[in-house]
Amino acid sequence: MSMMQEFREFAVKGNVMDMAVGVIIGGAFGKIVTALVNGIIMPVVGLATGGVSFAHLFVPLNGESYESLDAATEAGAAVLKYGEFIQTVVDFTIVAFCIFMMVKAVNNAKKRFEKEEEKKEEAAEPPAQEKLLTEIRDLLKAQQEG
Repeated sequence: MSMMQEFREFAVKGNVMDMAVGVIIGGAFGKIVTALVNGIIMPVVGLATGGVSFAHLFVPLNGESYESLDAATEAGAAVLKYGEFIQTVVDFTIVAFCIFMMVKAVNNAKKRFEKEEEKKEEAAEPPAQEKLLTEIRDLLKAQQEG
């Protein structure tokens, strides 16, 4: 088997295509979640916390004092940007919670849909008593004819 044939088999397999679709959809979904967080949730959080942002918190490692992170960076000082880490963790937590809520809503809708389908299937099948009566009727008819 040639290298080209092996590659073709690999590339055309369903799981590779499914993965590619998942990556593309995931990227688009990520943009939706980012827009939700940045445009809707973070302004509300900022309003509730009085506009507190952790991103500007830092500790200069050279022992000197600076007015801001920008001033320390301009001076070429090595800084420990712990606020940036805290802000990233907060952002991640909010994004993760939003994704969790969306997945939960989709799963609940899916369960409801499955229950409705089960009810339709159950409704299509007659109850056990009715089946039994139908069988008895058919047996009596067969005895009368025979």
